[in-house]
Amino acid sequence: MRTLVVAPHPDDETLGLGGTLLRRRAEGAEVAWVIVTGISVATGWDEARVARRAEEIRRVAERYRFSALYEMGLPTTRLDQVPTADLVSAFSGIFKEFQPQEVFVPHPSDVHSDHRIVFQAVAGCTKWFRYPSVNRVLAYETLSETDFVLDPQKAFRPNVFVDIGGHLEEKLAIFDLYASELGAFPFPRSHEAVRALATLRGAAAGYKAAESFGLLRERS
Repeated sequence: MRTLVVAPHPDDETLGLGGTLLRRRAEGAEVAWVIVTGISVATGWDEARVARRAEEIRRVAERYRFSALYEMGLPTTRLDQVPTADLVSAFSGIFKEFQPQEVFVPHPSDVHSDHRIVFQAVAGCTKWFRYPSVNRVLAYETLSETDFVLDPQKAFRPNVFVDIGGHLEEKLAIFDLYASELGAFPFPRSHEAVRALATLRGAAAGYKAAESFGLLRERS
C-alpha cells in the first residue's frame, strides 16, 4: 500500500488521521506527507517562528517515519491567490512521483479556504486515466475546520471508520510537538477534544477509539 496524506497546513495530518497514519506504517505501508503551505520571513513571520515550525515538521516526520515528505511552501491563508492550474500542476508532479494508491484529502466544505482550495486541486489528480495508481480517495475531518461547517447539506458524514485504539496515545504525543497549535479545552485543538472525537467515532463503529472518513471514490 502506498498512502498519501495532503495537509494544507502542518498539524492537519495529525488531527485528521494521525492514528491511521501510524497504523498504516505498522502494517508496512509506504506513507508520504504533502504540506501545501508554509511560513517564511518573506511573508511576514519572524525568524524564530519559522525555525520552530521547521523543527516541528522535522520531528513530526521522524515520528511517523514517512517514506517521503513534500513541502510545497505556498503562502498560508493565501491559496486563493495562486492560479488553480499552478496548484494542479504542482500536485500532479507529486502524484506521478509517489504513485499513491490511497489518498487522504481535507473535507471539501471545511471553513478554512485553504482546505477547500486544496481539495479542489487534488481532485484534479485523481482521474484514473491520468493517475492510474490511485484506487481510493478519502476525506478526513480536521477539528476547528470541518466541525464548523454551517450548511447542513455539506456537513461531514463519515462512512469509513479506522480502529486506532492501539495508536491514540502516540497520536496525542505527536500532536504535542505542535506546541503553538495546542490550546486549553474547550478549544478544539486540545488533548481533551482530540480524545473525545476518537471516542465518539469509536463508539459509532464498535471500537474504543477510531478516526472517520468520507469515502469519495474507490476502484478495486
